[in-house]
Amino acid sequence: MKTARTTVALVEDHPVVRDGLSLLLAEQPDFKVVGEAEDVEGALALVERVRPQAVVLDVTLRGRNALSLIPELRQRWPALRILILSMHEESLYAERLLALGAHGYVMKQEPPAEFLRALRRVAAGELHVSTAVGERLVARARRAPRALAGGAEERLTGREREVLRLVARGLGTQEISRELAMSPKTVDSHRRNIREKLGLSNARDLVRYAVRWAADRPAEGGE
Repeated sequence: MKTARTTVALVEDHPVVRDGLSLLLAEQPDFKVVGEAEDVEGALALVERVRPQAVVLDVTLRGRNALSLIPELRQRWPALRILILSMHEESLYAERLLALGAHGYVMKQEPPAEFLRALRRVAAGELHVSTAVGERLVARARRAPRALAGGAEERLTGREREVLRLVARGLGTQEISRELAMSPKTVDSHRRNIREKLGLSNARDLVRYAVRWAADRPAEGGE
């Protein structure tokens, strides 16, 4: 009996890399490439059309920054698994991308076997980072403020929840300002109030909290 293959979309702006990944995955009995894209808009259209189970995403794409793509993919297709394949040093980017909603990070310098291991882990519902980054994340989680346990958001006003939801989508102060028609200064004030009420020490903790909070409330904010 044949094992069902995980459908994969490739989002990468270098054709040589895309072709190499496609050939590598074609040789695997458990993966099937169902589409390719080279920019953010193409990625959204592709996922909408083919509905893959997993996407391999290079965050350095032409045009629009791909960082905002991750929370958008998670919001529109919550079951989609996202593996980041990047040339950038993992220690500098992995934690931020995981906070935005990615499920794994692997560098392009790694051998094909490591890429396949990462993709299999992500497709199976696990998180994938290197051992060093994983240990750092565990250590930080042990020191996480109690607010991360949930329920603390009841202290937030309705406006602060709107800001928190947009932070979860990867929007910065200027983008939130335009979205909610308020001044950047007011947005920063809301962000500061949210951190104080939730016991979050910095902007990175705010992003982590916002992503986890929004993931638990898919009905809020709509599609």
